[in-house]
Amino acid sequence: MEKLYTWLDERLGLKTIYDVVLDRKVPKVNWFYTLGSASLFLFVIQAVTGIFLTVYYVPSPDHAYDSIQFIMNGVAFGWLIRGIHHWGATLMVLVVFFHMLRTFYFASYKYPRELTWLTGVLLLFLTLGMGFTGYLLPWNQRAYWATTVGTEIPGTVPIIGPWITSFLRGGPDLSAVTLARFFSLHIWWLPAGIVLLISVHMYLIIRLGISSLPKKDD
Repeated sequence: MEKLYTWLDERLGLKTIYDVVLDRKVPKVNWFYTLGSASLFLFVIQAVTGIFLTVYYVPSPDHAYDSIQFIMNGVAFGWLIRGIHHWGATLMVLVVFFHMLRTFYFASYKYPRELTWLTGVLLLFLTLGMGFTGYLLPWNQRAYWATTVGTEIPGTVPIIGPWITSFLRGGPDLSAVTLARFFSLHIWWLPAGIVLLISVHMYLIIRLGISSLPKKDD
């Protein structure tokens, strides 16, 4: 094992990666500073459970609801996987929000961490987008009418509002195009954006470090 580690270290720089990423000095903080890691953990859980769900989910108005029922009642532990995915989405939104609130309260957005804050804000919006697009996928009455109301809200924006609503729905009303569009956003576009921003976010954290607890003078 030692020879294997040495062989890999010479080619991959494992010790350097460990020293830079994991073996870093951090200031004295409290448990509130673990909310970022908790958000990342929840995202991984959502990704894993979401992959399992796509094995049986059918993004079609004729089969979406039936496929969800089959996952819940016909697939071994399907109810558990969907339950984790469903409640994990709610928990992730809350944890990301409290992480942003902690960052703002402790003034961790100030120099030199402005870009870290901005990427965090974008991650919050993408997390909300994941929740919104995923809500329609069961294609039941609650999901249908909640999405109808939700997509009408951008329509109140002057000039471009109707175009935004039409873009989200793929037409004037919710249809098979809307379901396919939300499914695509939910499993491809939004997760890709989240992974990209998490990479930038983590790079900035490693590059700049985390802020310490503010003192009275601060």
